[in-house]
Amino acid sequence: MCKALAAEPWPENAALYQQLKDEQILLSDNASSLAVQAFLQMCNLPVRVVCRANAEYMSPSGKVPFIHVGNQVVSELGPIVQFVKAKGHSLSDGLDEVQKAEMKAYMELVNNMLLTAELYLQWCDDVTVEEITHLRYGSPYPWPLNRILSYQKQWEIRRKMKAIGWAGKSLEQVLEDVDQCCQALSQRLGTQPYFFNKQCKGLTFQYRRLVPKIRPTELDALVFGHLFTILTTQLTSDELSEKVKNYSNLIAFCRRIEQQYFEGHDKDSSSSATSRSAKRSLLR
Repeated sequence: MCKALAAEPWPENAALYQQLKDEQILLSDNASSLAVQAFLQMCNLPVRVVCRANAEYMSPSGKVPFIHVGNQVVSELGPIVQFVKAKGHSLSDGLDEVQKAEMKAYMELVNNMLLTAELYLQWCDDVTVEEITHLRYGSPYPWPLNRILSYQKQWEIRRKMKAIGWAGKSLEQVLEDVDQCCQALSQRLGTQPYFFNKQCKGLTFQYRRLVPKIRPTELDALVFGHLFTILTTQLTSDELSEKVKNYSNLIAFCRRIEQQYFEGHDKDSSSSATSRSAKRSLLR
């Protein structure tokens, strides 16, 4: 199957599906979608962003985003990375086994801490639930279906939070977890442009001399998706974004990827959709 996938070129009509951008999509799904868009941009693979109110129910895993490439439908960043690798595109092939293991560990950290914190804020913080989550999640549907679907989702997420031991946490404890995650990411990034200084073929000019090109990995795409979305999404308070703003190298990291992979690419549907996903640019 991998050989068959690799033999098929990446189509020009590849599509990425997510919920309605302006009125429906929530913080966690927006972050996950942006991470996949960033990953595909880094691989130089075009994709058209398609917004559908029922995207969550169209997905084979029940999660967004998902991509439709040829006759294949694949959801979530991990499986999408593997699917793209089978087609001959990889951002992490230049890493050794130790680096790959470290990269996976940091990706787990982001998913276990940042993504879980986003879900907690959306569905367990009463103020956010009433002022943002219920209104946006059920917005495409008439009453009472909008409320029924929203409460079903809230019950599902709160059951998950209970299973992983987050249900009893206070908002302050969750924000502290976010801070610890950001601290770990900041320390790993240091002064590097990306989390792993993986050199790729070719040279680029820097400070009037030729130096090896440095390329990001899927970890960079994942971290960018979550941090950029946290920084640019308007919530009931700025407590979450302030945790990220404490780390100047993470802010610079987000600006770097925004500039390199999204700014000035407005003709590309995936890039322009990503630009619209933010309430404001980090470049201001």
